[in-house]
Amino acid sequence: MSSSRDSEISYPTIDHDVAAESRKQATAVVSRADVDNLRDDPEAKAAFLSTFTAEEEKKIMHKVDKCFILLTGIMYLIKQIDVHNASIVKVLQVGQPSNVLNELNMTSNQYNWVASIYGIAYIIFEAPSNLLLKRMTPHNWQARIFLTWGIITACHAAAQNRHDMYAMRFLLGMFEAGMFPGIMAQYSSWYRTDEMGRIVTYYFCFSNVSGVVSALICYGVSYMDGIAGLSAWRWVYLLEGIVTILFSGVVWYYLPDYPKSPRSDRWFTKREQEFIETRLPENAPLTSDPDYSTREIKSVLSEWLIWSFMLSQTLVNLGGYALTWYLPTIITNLGFVGLPRNQLLLLPPCAAALVGLIFSAWFMGKAWIVRPAYIMFIMSGMVICFVLFFTIHSRVGIYVACVLGTLFYQSYFPPFWAWRSATLVGSTGTAFTLGLQSGIAQLGGVVGPQLFQSKWAHDGYRNSFAIAASFLMAGWVSNLWTWWLTRNTEYDVMRVRRLTLKARKEGKTNAEDDIKVFRERKFYQGLKKVDGERTVEV
Repeated sequence: MSSSRDSEISYPTIDHDVAAESRKQATAVVSRADVDNLRDDPEAKAAFLSTFTAEEEKKIMHKVDKCFILLTGIMYLIKQIDVHNASIVKVLQVGQPSNVLNELNMTSNQYNWVASIYGIAYIIFEAPSNLLLKRMTPHNWQARIFLTWGIITACHAAAQNRHDMYAMRFLLGMFEAGMFPGIMAQYSSWYRTDEMGRIVTYYFCFSNVSGVVSALICYGVSYMDGIAGLSAWRWVYLLEGIVTILFSGVVWYYLPDYPKSPRSDRWFTKREQEFIETRLPENAPLTSDPDYSTREIKSVLSEWLIWSFMLSQTLVNLGGYALTWYLPTIITNLGFVGLPRNQLLLLPPCAAALVGLIFSAWFMGKAWIVRPAYIMFIMSGMVICFVLFFTIHSRVGIYVACVLGTLFYQSYFPPFWAWRSATLVGSTGTAFTLGLQSGIAQLGGVVGPQLFQSKWAHDGYRNSFAIAASFLMAGWVSNLWTWWLTRNTEYDVMRVRRLTLKARKEGKTNAEDDIKVFRERKFYQGLKKVDGERTVEV
């Protein structure tokens, strides 16, 4: 892996007995001109970080959390509400004239394209959108994304036929593109890779809350059917669009940009801004990075990692999107309750996913095992649940598989994106990698819904789930391969995380060691464990 910052960084041993004197000296370093060179001087970096106690670090990062967790969580919640509602509105007033399929004169197979066309737009526009993130600045670009997608979401209520719906779904995917990878890229500028599991878990918790909110909204709006001459499904899109438009102003006003951007002066002192950025690992995107670097894009495309990670996520999505898209229909067809109470049966899978996400955050924070090992356990659970979908006939058993399958699928992403963050390169490389990977992985959103053809409905879509399970099995193998490619870096992440936890117990930050990416430490020779003292070009 190459970069303009690919020189090996070493850290001197710090005498923490002189921390008070060092803190006095470092406190005077407050201007950008004085601190911009810290990352280029390993000794100055280590000395600067050593002037902060664990308690100070905790307070500063708590301020970072306050800037990001709630705001970005709500951003993702609103996005996912739309994703969930596209499948939920299909079963609103099902069998009645005001159902969306009847009003738009669509078959079930035709409605599957509502999700697929949306995914196609994502594939086309995700990477280009994310490459504009730094040039336009995150708060401006994300506010634009919310404003335009809110407008087109509200326009869904005016659809008169399936062609109108298809056109608006494509525009929605185009306007939304860049939102998710943009937030992931921003996180990499503020959090260390060993901390990403926690922040990404919070992010995905909001995603699963969106499932609960979507079900409750559709349950409530179902009683608005016919008000002002609009069907319930039209009210869903209209209300959702208005909320999204209004929220775009909140995003523009409150979303931070980068640690040392002028906008960060609202929340952090110059010394705090320098601390946030200096503590990042060697490959992290920096405020001072150029808006665009062709070299970083070429470097990303020349490595196996982008393709292995992309394949791993895409295969998982091919199976997982199938469940997400058809979950409301599956649960409705089980026949436990009638309309509109069928919406309430969507709550247990969402609640189970929240439990799984919270456990993941806690477990990854302990650094007991490397993140890919934990992912392999999750993948195994997913495969088992999907096999149950086409091998059992019990309604209760299928519902339990729905609950557990949702838990495992949603629990996959926090450790996966935390794992992915460890090998991103620079601002352009990070934005391009996340945009391209997130876009290509939307193949799951394109193909997944198409697995549920009407010709397979007679036996509960067993063929559909058998195909989805085969994708997940291939994903299990692909994730194992990606683990092999990143085994040295991931072991280093776990090792440094353990050192950090130990240092914090002693009241210090771990400023003496860091994760090697450009010249990674070599902990494994094949399958054989070695001492890890040597480094090797990758």
